Amino acid sequence: QVQLAESGGGLGQPGGSLRLSCVARGDIFSINAMGWYRQPTGKERVLVARISREGATTYADSVKGRFTISRDKADDTVYLQMNSLQPEDTAVYYCNAEHLPVYYWGQGTQVTVSS
Repeated sequence: QVQLAESGGGLGQPGGSLRLSCVARGDIFSINAMGWYRQPTGKERVLVARISREGATTYADSVKGRFTISRDKADDTVYLQMNSLQPEDTAVYYCNAEHLPVYYWGQGTQVTVSS
């Protein structure tokens, strides 16, 4: 079992920055990869960024060059640094842990980009 707790969402300005954090607790040694997904209102949940146990990263085309995912193994935390925010980034952001064959999810944190 893995428990995930997100923080850092809120209101951001267009062109501004926000940083999301996700702390993992439980059977963390069996986590294969962690990532961030987002779900705009009325739309499907989609991958934003993913980081493997070895540190390999994957990004959605829409966030490449603007968002950075990182992982601090010392405190079992994954971060999503979001720069150059756009209104289209508005969504609920979910932390994800791949503990195959199970995918664990956090409760989600709202990010709203608006002036």
